[in-house]
Amino acid sequence: MPDTPLKHATIRPAGAGDHAGIIDLIVPIQVDEFGFAITAADQPDLADIEGFYCQGRGGFWVAEDDCRIVGTIALKDIGNGQGALRKMFVAVSHRGAAHGIAQRLLDTLFSHAAAEGVAIVLLGTTDRFLAAHRFYEKNGFSAIDTGGLPEAFPRMPVDTRFYRRLV
Repeated sequence: MPDTPLKHATIRPAGAGDHAGIIDLIVPIQVDEFGFAITAADQPDLADIEGFYCQGRGGFWVAEDDCRIVGTIALKDIGNGQGALRKMFVAVSHRGAAHGIAQRLLDTLFSHAAAEGVAIVLLGTTDRFLAAHRFYEKNGFSAIDTGGLPEAFPRMPVDTRFYRRLV
């Protein structure tokens, strides 16, 4: 019998009461799993999700399972029909094709981007996120060098690898 993705998590736009759950998901992954010396205070975008991500054609979504945020993804509108994919994180307990959460988050972002007229999605990531590289490439992203990034792209100091995909 083939594996069927578990679809019990709900994907929805982030809301006002989600801040603590978002921080509780993202920061431990950054610090404990990948060894980055970063805090929530070092990420002002997380203190103002509405103001940073939900302007123009952007958005921020969460995956929620049993009242717990287990995934996040964001689209930052950077103008000229382009968006930056940011803050894609999935809890270890909810990773993999069996859960389908990463794919559903990405599909949600692409559906939103297409509906809003975003033609190109770019992203930056670190060399440490090898599974993420495979996931992005499987989903049609192509690696680009920094010369292919628009000036408005919000580059993070830890970003060393960059991708582009047409919507």
